[in-house]
Amino acid sequence: MKIVGLTGGIGSGKTTVAKMFKDLGVPIYIADDEAKKLMNESPVLRDEIIQLFGDSAYLNEGLNRPFIANIIFRDKTYLDKMNAIVHPKVSEHFDKWVLKQKAPYVIKEVAILFENGGHQSCDFVISVTAPKDLKIKRLLNRDDTTIEKIENIMKNQWSDEEKIKLSDFVVFNTVLEETYTQVLKIHKEILGNLKF
Repeated sequence: MKIVGLTGGIGSGKTTVAKMFKDLGVPIYIADDEAKKLMNESPVLRDEIIQLFGDSAYLNEGLNRPFIANIIFRDKTYLDKMNAIVHPKVSEHFDKWVLKQKAPYVIKEVAILFENGGHQSCDFVISVTAPKDLKIKRLLNRDDTTIEKIENIMKNQWSDEEKIKLSDFVVFNTVLEETYTQVLKIHKEILGNLKF
């Protein structure tokens, strides 16, 4: 079974693209969602996160996301330390998940696939991209956020140009119908590659 990494900067539409692959019957692992679950459910992770950020890291039994986000997007060292705690556990969880799948390939959707070196364990990588102004517009419509917060997150992610250089496929996600056509083409190409 092949592992296909799916990545893209914040607001690029990774989730939309992942859903299109899911509709084609491809099993999808959303790393951010699984990381959130693990941070709330794993006592080991919980202890390590409290050691890093203090007792305010958790609120009413759940991760205090605004508190942590405020720290990590202002100080990259905390972001790196947080990733070093969480990513190994997510990788372990993903490996167990893969064993249960029955498909020619699976997709692992990770926002920071290149930043954490995760692309090295993928057979193919798909990058999703969109113009910066469109990404910002999507995020302002979707989240209770500000342009400043979005810019801070973008600064901590690789640029689209850097990601595209290392990707096997690129999805330009501006018009949904065109995005779906690109997804279908990539799906067929990956299946075609698996036959050899």
